[in-house]
Amino acid sequence: MPLRAVLCDIEGTTSSISFVHKVLFPLSLERLDSFFKEYRKDAEVEREIESFRSRLQLADDSTVIAALRDFILKDVKDTTLKWLQGKIWKEAFEAGRIKGHIYPEVPEYFSRWKESALRICIYSSGSVEAQKLMFKYSEAGDISAYLDGYFDTTTGMKRDGASYERIARALQLPAHEILFLSDISEELAAAESAGMQNCLILRENAAIPMGYSGASARDFAEVHARFF
Repeated sequence: MPLRAVLCDIEGTTSSISFVHKVLFPLSLERLDSFFKEYRKDAEVEREIESFRSRLQLADDSTVIAALRDFILKDVKDTTLKWLQGKIWKEAFEAGRIKGHIYPEVPEYFSRWKESALRICIYSSGSVEAQKLMFKYSEAGDISAYLDGYFDTTTGMKRDGASYERIARALQLPAHEILFLSDISEELAAAESAGMQNCLILRENAAIPMGYSGASARDFAEVHARFF
């Protein structure tokens, strides 16, 4: 079937899992208290924090911070947490203290796919703002021009087939014309249930999960060879 769009996960797909867990997560833990003190009265921050506090039925700011810390340590895919992390990381990216890790061949194949009139989009549990920062301030330079759209958990959870149906509608494409790339087989199963084509990305000596029988590739060069 002809493809018109590529939808990419970030962790383990375009970028290393270790960068997120060893650089970005510790940074958000380190800056959480000071960020709260500096921006708690900001209207946008206030709205997000109050929504989080109400949703979890937390008593005050100290319990909110404790819950956020716990969520970071457990990598909970909470929309408010991901939004706050994006704000914290924005400061570090813009100041040049960190650069987003990108696997070496990714820019080349983003360029090739773009030249072939394919739309390239990102779907990650990290906020849209955090996603944009990863690609604008990447180790390969600003490669955000290759990207046509971003989706996060405000669209839905990544293991829910309905999320991929929403993405297809947002792109105004039949689902079967979209290729989803991820290192998580459960996400691929959800995308497949919505009708998307899929490929499991096996970075850093990852093994094919038991029971998975779909397409797989070690990097974007293999994806290109198999699908384009």
